[in-house]
Amino acid sequence: MQKCESDVLETVARPDVSALPLAPKNPLPFAHQMKAVRSFIDGFQKLVDAGGTVSRLVWGPKWLLPNAVLISSPQGARDVLGRNDEIADRGGTPGMVQMQQLMGGNLLNLTHHQWLPRRRTLQPMFTKRQIPRYAGHMAAAAQTVVEGWGEAANVDLDTECRTLTLRALGHSVMGVDLDAQADAMGPAVRTALAWTADRGSRPVNPPQWLPTPGQRRARAANARLRGLAADILATVRAEPDRDAPLVRALISAKDPQTGLMLSDDEICSELVLFIIAGHDTTSTTLSYALWALGHHPEIQAQVFAEVAALGDRPLNPEDVPSLACTVRVLHEALRLCPPAAAVTRLVTQDLGVDGYRLEAGTVALICLWTMHRDTGLWDDPLTFDPDRFLPERAQGRTRWQYLPFGGGPRSCVGDHFAMLEATLALATIVRNVEIYSVDRDFPLETPFTVVAAAPIRAHVRARIQAPPTKPR
Repeated sequence: MQKCESDVLETVARPDVSALPLAPKNPLPFAHQMKAVRSFIDGFQKLVDAGGTVSRLVWGPKWLLPNAVLISSPQGARDVLGRNDEIADRGGTPGMVQMQQLMGGNLLNLTHHQWLPRRRTLQPMFTKRQIPRYAGHMAAAAQTVVEGWGEAANVDLDTECRTLTLRALGHSVMGVDLDAQADAMGPAVRTALAWTADRGSRPVNPPQWLPTPGQRRARAANARLRGLAADILATVRAEPDRDAPLVRALISAKDPQTGLMLSDDEICSELVLFIIAGHDTTSTTLSYALWALGHHPEIQAQVFAEVAALGDRPLNPEDVPSLACTVRVLHEALRLCPPAAAVTRLVTQDLGVDGYRLEAGTVALICLWTMHRDTGLWDDPLTFDPDRFLPERAQGRTRWQYLPFGGGPRSCVGDHFAMLEATLALATIVRNVEIYSVDRDFPLETPFTVVAAAPIRAHVRARIQAPPTKPR
């Protein structure tokens, strides 16, 4: 889900880059490169270790396969992501093309000229003034989840956080109860996205019309997701009094330049994207943060202290400024476990990137995973340390080295919504229970976004004493 900071981030004249050298070829053998790209997290680090922060991956003649350039420096990220979307287009990259062909066009995967009117139409829905309308049920959803645990329980944080975010998404923005859909949604999302990522990382794919088992499963998963979106839209249209702020905003959204409104098919495509984001990205961030707190009782105590100071009433968006430690915990979780291991752009004209020239037609892969863990950019980067985001410790840090929601014109339009939801949920959970993580590691995989690869086991225990009620 994408946001535009401005139509053109850089208005200065574009310098002549013809004299710049091409990025050096990555020295890993072809087979190792392909394996590394397909394994994402571990693979990106191997490619960077072998070829440096900017290296070129050549997989065949350009007429058959575009060159790809791997980038893991803040300057390189700025040089690509900070450009006008027409110059560095997300929608033309292989993964986005595959996603659009399977799931329809949405704010994530549309090419520039398709994306621009969609962004104009949807951007007013995601201003800071509008976002609190969509997050009203997050604290309540978190409360119902922890109450279901009882006095003590052994839980899978990944499963519980998916239940929580889907419940909040259904009640707060879509006006429907999605709990009954939870078991079906997870496999459908994973199947559709894994198929998209797999085809996007392969040099050659069978045609989509070929009824292979994998393609049949992907089409069935997508049909389930779109069927749910269509049912939600039909329900909201049939019941004018139903509280469904996001769906109603999509129905009434209008391009300010052309006056055109979204078709039902386009609305369903955006609803599917919201289901995916709510089910995968926010829930993984929340479960990673809880798992980390389960290993750091002293930080968990700090979070509890600041939320306890707010009393025992339900939390609301106005409480977020009082939850600074909670927000820092989430920022650190997003650094170590970003929603995307990398973001891609199709370079449509020759471009200077960190001292090298990227030729038109190159796919740029900006490796957020490696950049967020780079020892040259972060002190002790593998240590969970939320206080690295204190203002005094962040001085001198470039904004382009920390990009959990991407950057530039196509950064995540839902970033404020996701942070607001996660902050209210994390604070509500920690106010109610103590968390003790069972597993030392948080296993990850990347079917499309970064998600837990196995159950994240924890023991939760109700806090003995309720927090004091703050005088009103």
